Amino acid sequence: MAERYSSLMDILYRISMWISGLALLIMVAIIPVGIFARYVMNSALSWPEPVAIICMVTFTFIGAAVSYRAGSHIAVSMVTDRLSEPLRKICFVVADLMLMAISLFILWYSGVLCAELWEQPVAEFPLFTAGESYLPLPIGSAITLLFIVEKMLFGAQYHRPVVMLGSSS
Repeated sequence: MAERYSSLMDILYRISMWISGLALLIMVAIIPVGIFARYVMNSALSWPEPVAIICMVTFTFIGAAVSYRAGSHIAVSMVTDRLSEPLRKICFVVADLMLMAISLFILWYSGVLCAELWEQPVAEFPLFTAGESYLPLPIGSAITLLFIVEKMLFGAQYHRPVVMLGSSS
């Protein structure tokens, strides 16, 4: 069961990494278009800013899940490096439980936010509603929760080949 769950998480990890990367790439490509239109062509476009915001929210929340699974998230280890191994393990479990609580909080309230704003149009970008533009929040939180469960049940996944892809170590 552990291998099957981890294999499914590998697939989710790859998809999440691609989505995050594409969102970052699109954002980086769109911002100069908006700047060029506004300051060179003297004709501001309405769509680059909302698209860039959607991309930023996407790569932030989905990218955070990818970063968590790869163990490349920001961590201050000054205290835990000085603890004994049993105390270090307790700190890691407490940190995972706290992240689980935060992810559940974000999942719940961002789901409520999406539901409440589902029909509200975005004036500058009529293809999306406001609720749809916030979907990366609950999706990223749900992915993070799946990765936390995997780590708590089966251990850290930093050593898996799919996670180490591109790693310099």
